[in-house]
Amino acid sequence: MSKEHPPHHIPVLLDATLKTLNPQLGETYLDLTAGYGGHAGEVLKRTENFKESVLVDRDDYAIEHLSSLGDKGVRLMHTDFESAARQLVEEGKTFDVILIDLGVSSPQLDQGERGFSFKNTGPLDMRMDRQQALTAHELIQGTSVDELAKIIHDYGEERYMDAKRIAELIIANRPFESTEALATLLAENNRGSYRTGHIHPATRTFQSLRIAVNDELGQIERTLPLLPKLLNKNGRVGVISFHSLEDRLVKRFFKDQFELGLEAELAPITKKPIPGATEDVHNPRSRSAKLRVAVKK
Repeated sequence: MSKEHPPHHIPVLLDATLKTLNPQLGETYLDLTAGYGGHAGEVLKRTENFKESVLVDRDDYAIEHLSSLGDKGVRLMHTDFESAARQLVEEGKTFDVILIDLGVSSPQLDQGERGFSFKNTGPLDMRMDRQQALTAHELIQGTSVDELAKIIHDYGEERYMDAKRIAELIIANRPFESTEALATLLAENNRGSYRTGHIHPATRTFQSLRIAVNDELGQIERTLPLLPKLLNKNGRVGVISFHSLEDRLVKRFFKDQFELGLEAELAPITKKPIPGATEDVHNPRSRSAKLRVAVKK
């Protein structure tokens, strides 16, 4: 994969993000999940402030494809967004515009070798950061039925009895050499009525494994309180979430902030989240997306 031919990726809620964050010429920008630069490229076109802006991603493929912006002076940080946020707070950096686009990027899903999707067969990997040791395969190999059931219940939002049954099935048939092998087992043992057009029986289990491998919810919980420290006065922050577990954390953080009264550091720009379905009708990934935006007082 060369940076001259980046993988196809449609930035979710791009128009709404640009409208609500309203980047202005000369403003500083922090993208904590820059991915393949869809949002970042458009924001930086408006700010033209490359040297005081920072793009973060823990995916080495993404960092490679962001190198053209790095050549213009943008600081690139190859790390997870929590680590980046903590480091930038320690450095005393602040920004006018901050964006976090949560979840998996389309190119990650499309690359079978990354092991995120059961639609493209590959190893059971699922690491957003390929430098880390824990893969989905290692997670399955090293966990008990009860631990795996809790992961599937908490992160896949399966009913506990279903999660326990799925966990027992997985443990009894491990190890799995591929995403296809795991997905096939789950489909063949599905107690529901799976038909074309309905959610695949492996969907929630794959989501739960991915969230656990990458500590996605923990990262969000620990990063959100750092955002006010990274904003300039009148700075705007936007968070795009893709499923209820993510959005619940973001909604609660903003709600808690807004209800602090005179002590509140943030005020709402969007009273209600902007749904992705209203804008990106041709982008399947956007259907469940929600954008929430706040401003530093």
